[in-house]
Amino acid sequence: MTSATIPEVTHHRAAVNGTTLHYVAAGAEGSPILLLHGWPETWWAFHKVIPRLARSHKVFAVDLRGFGASDIAQPRDSSATMAEDFRALIGHIGLGPVHLVAQDFSGPLAFRLASTYPQDVQSFIAIETGLPGFGLEILANPAIAWYWGTLAKLGAAECFFKERETALLSAFIFASLTAIEAGDIAEFGRGYARAGGWNGAQVIYASNLDEVEDYKAMVAAKPLAMPVLAIDQAGSDFTARSFGAAIAGELKTHSIPGTGHYIAMEAPIALAAAIMDFIGEVDRGNAEDVDRPPEFNRPSG
Repeated sequence: MTSATIPEVTHHRAAVNGTTLHYVAAGAEGSPILLLHGWPETWWAFHKVIPRLARSHKVFAVDLRGFGASDIAQPRDSSATMAEDFRALIGHIGLGPVHLVAQDFSGPLAFRLASTYPQDVQSFIAIETGLPGFGLEILANPAIAWYWGTLAKLGAAECFFKERETALLSAFIFASLTAIEAGDIAEFGRGYARAGGWNGAQVIYASNLDEVEDYKAMVAAKPLAMPVLAIDQAGSDFTARSFGAAIAGELKTHSIPGTGHYIAMEAPIALAAAIMDFIGEVDRGNAEDVDRPPEFNRPSG
């Protein structure tokens, strides 16, 4: 299956964790950044952000299992499966610890990766997202997001949305967003037209409803210790409140004026700047730790 492209990226396929993931890469130097999209998106959500990040970083954006040009998901898959996908991809590419950027419903998947394998994540940036058990589950209220229940029920999305993908995205999900054009909608909707193309969304939405206690246990046992930035749309602190309860240290927060939920598409320049500022601070801190004489790194007593 083909994917839209931009001149700055190269396209790759990685056989990892029992599936094949499609990802794009850009940039030749600097600390690595891994971008994870939300629903109903693909890696393309970041296509205007990637060139800016790639000026000083190695950048990778992946189609989640079941999305875009990656292989379809299986009904037995879960958030744990997808977190293992990311870990395997990091190892496959040989990245070492990454700056992890997660938007929308990839936030819980990324949290699972960062909590379970903190050695693979040097910083975490959560964009317009939350965690099950820490506010995210409220969105399952039909008055807020009616499609949650449909997407979480195996087979329901195929029944209601099959062959209506373009209408769903253009007339409902993105209806009021001038930043998202017909070509973007075609790219996002392409993967759903496949047999089993809605399985990926079903897996993630079902996990977000079924694994509330799992996430509470992870937060209690392994809150995130790496630097964390929460980015919200204008006038909201939803991400900040959710992730503020799930970290061991100080949470940095940022709000981007004039945006709604799909910040990467609506304000790519401002989002790239916020990411770069945060990662730059983390990288400088890491460099200072490396340069510090060994005796200053030893515990006292």
